[in-house]
Parts: sequence; structure tokens; C-alpha cells
Amino acid sequence: MSCVGLRINPRVNTNKSLIKSFENLAVANVGDCMNRLAAIDSNIRPFNKMKLLGSAFTVRVPEGDNLMVHKAMDLAKPGDIIVIDAGGSTSRAILGELMLSYCKVKGISGVLLDGCVRDVEAIAELDIAVYAKGVSPNGPYKNGPGEINVPVVVGGKVVNPGDIIIGDADGVIIINPEDAEILIEETKAINNKEDKIMDEILNKGTYKRQWVDEKLKELGYEI
Repeated sequence: MSCVGLRINPRVNTNKSLIKSFENLAVANVGDCMNRLAAIDSNIRPFNKMKLLGSAFTVRVPEGDNLMVHKAMDLAKPGDIIVIDAGGSTSRAILGELMLSYCKVKGISGVLLDGCVRDVEAIAELDIAVYAKGVSPNGPYKNGPGEINVPVVVGGKVVNPGDIIIGDADGVIIINPEDAEILIEETKAINNKEDKIMDEILNKGTYKRQWVDEKLKELGYEI
């Protein structure tokens, strides 16, 4: 029998200090440093005020089935984000308050789900980050198959085990750990630049953008 769809691979370790370096960096600014191509689809949104930060522990499940999510919760370690490729289906919830509470107790940093959750009033009060595509009261099947720690697709972006996941109210970015150090430096530079611009706006009432008129002239406008 083929093992396709029946794989449980070892967890991929990502440097914790590298992950922590993204702690106070805005997702939008990191995304700008990634040429604005790294954000997942905006249909996947936060269900509480907690931010995503951690390494990807990936799961692929059939639409409407959460058997392997249960196994993933047992295998994931503190600091992991369980990233679930549920095919984008909105017909059934993949997890809710009980499973998320277990994740929290285990020290799992969050859940990123291309699918539905339920128990949203309770999720709004949980201090574990939950990002999902939608809500459904319909419960999941538990038949399998499924795979753990394989490349998955969430919100139109490929997520590999061990990728760094960051998310805030603006959305979610997927980061290859090999790119992390340069992105941290470049994002901090953007932060410093924006701090100076904000100071100029608030204290001088000016916002210098020479590029605007330069672009208009390039397009043929008479200024």
C-alpha cells in the first residue's frame, strides 16, 4: 500500500532566538522587506488578539477531517505553531475550544488553519493565537488519512516544517529561516525610518515624498 497521505515525519527544529527576534516587528514591515510577496490570503484572519510567532509544525488533512490534528497536538512542542492545510474547506470546523485549550496547556504558540473553527466566543478569550478562514458549527470527521511535517499550502502560500510564522492584526507572513537574519536587519531599518517620518508628521506637520512628483512627471503630468 502506498504511504502517500500516511506520513508522520520528525519535527524540524528552528533556532528559538532567531524566532524571538521577530517578536516586536510589524508583519507589514517584514512583508515589505520580502518584496510584498510573502503574506498569506487575507481570508485567513485572527480570532482573538494574540499574535502568531513560532515555528511551523505542519499538518495536511482531508477536508472536514481532524484525525491527524489530534496526533499533531500530541507531537508538537512548546513554541510550535500548528499549521493546518484543510484544503480551505468551510463546511466543517477542524477544531474548537477543547483542542485549543489543550494546545495552550502544552505551550503551543498558536494555530494557523486554512479551514474553519468553532466556539468562537470562547476562542476570543483564549490566550493562544488562532488564525482561520471561517466558522462552522459542524463538527469534523475523524477518519484520516493525513500527513504531519510535510510541505503544506495555507492561504495560497507553501509552508515548510520549521518555517517561521509571524502574524498580527494585519495578516500572516511565512519566513524561510535561511532568510531570517537579513529580514530582521532590514525590518529594523524600516522601523527606524518610519519613526523619523512619524516624528516629522507630528512635530512639523510635513511628510516629504519627493518620489510622488517624480513619478507624476515620469507619467507625463504637468506640475
